[in-house]
Amino acid sequence: MARDELINPNSSLVNPEVTEDDVVEEISEESGLRPTSLDDFVGQAELKERLGIILEAAAERKQAADHLLFGGPPGLGKTTLAGIVATELGAHLHVTSGPAIERAGDLASILTKVERGDVLFIDEIHRLPRVVEEVLYPAMEDLQLDVMLGKGPAARSIRFDIEPFTLVGATTRTGLITGPLRDRFGFAFRLEYYDAADLELITLRAAEVLGVEIDAGGASEIACRSRGTPRITNRLLRRVRDYAQVRGTGKIDQETASDGLALFGIDERGLDKVDRTLLDNLCNRFGGGPVGLSTLAISLGEPTETVEDVIEPFLIQQGLLVRTPRGRVATPASWKHLGMAPPKDQEVLDLDFEPPAIID
Repeated sequence: MARDELINPNSSLVNPEVTEDDVVEEISEESGLRPTSLDDFVGQAELKERLGIILEAAAERKQAADHLLFGGPPGLGKTTLAGIVATELGAHLHVTSGPAIERAGDLASILTKVERGDVLFIDEIHRLPRVVEEVLYPAMEDLQLDVMLGKGPAARSIRFDIEPFTLVGATTRTGLITGPLRDRFGFAFRLEYYDAADLELITLRAAEVLGVEIDAGGASEIACRSRGTPRITNRLLRRVRDYAQVRGTGKIDQETASDGLALFGIDERGLDKVDRTLLDNLCNRFGGGPVGLSTLAISLGEPTETVEDVIEPFLIQQGLLVRTPRGRVATPASWKHLGMAPPKDQEVLDLDFEPPAIID
């Protein structure tokens, strides 16, 4: 099987009816959902203001901007911001990731290709190997690169000068970044979840890019079920677009959006099938808890890491689940969401919790 077939099963190599132009158009359509300037970037007002000052000052001085670190949960726009930084500075963007740089020589190969003022984006920078991180320090501070040639007694170190550049690091685990690396960034900011109003604007913009007819009600319905995450917003919009095309008139209104999202298993609070299964197991199988993480993971058929890092955070943010020293416990809101009343003989946490604005 050809390599292109593995990369894109819908390519013209597999389906003769799909031309190369069709594939290019589809790729361009999806990548067009990312804003390319700070003015088009919706939300994160505090970040935009601070970042705008840094980039404008650097552009006026015709210098590389300070190194930038963006943290926060997946899907909030860290990669998009890296592209915006390069665009605003009029620079070329080099993209890689922490796990992809296995040796110091890999990093040296990248940095020697960086030209003056370029932007180097390292995604998941907290996963850089320690030996690579040590090589990165002098590159960030002194614009110098130390490379070891040979091994044993004959080994020698050679120092190269590299062009001024801007390093943009992105991480979903800020706490795993070592102190020396974090201190070398001139600006660090954590992206927060988006509110429903911002997500509605993102939905309307994405619909315009995709050529989808949508009204305010449809955009609001999608935004309220997007978990405060633009990436999820765009994904849900594409699914509702498919539903409207096949089962509706092609236009997305509130009813069409609601029916389409229900068909794909997304409820009114943005929970999917796996989320609801976890709550159902916790309440029905284990009486609301407390129950241990490993037991809960086995009941779902998922690894404990997936439950702890992927499924639980949103449920905790919505006040549907609480982690306690004895295990996971269902809150009154989770029982209510499942349409059940907590058992009288079960001690249930009495939390005065109001859901965040992303589901208003």
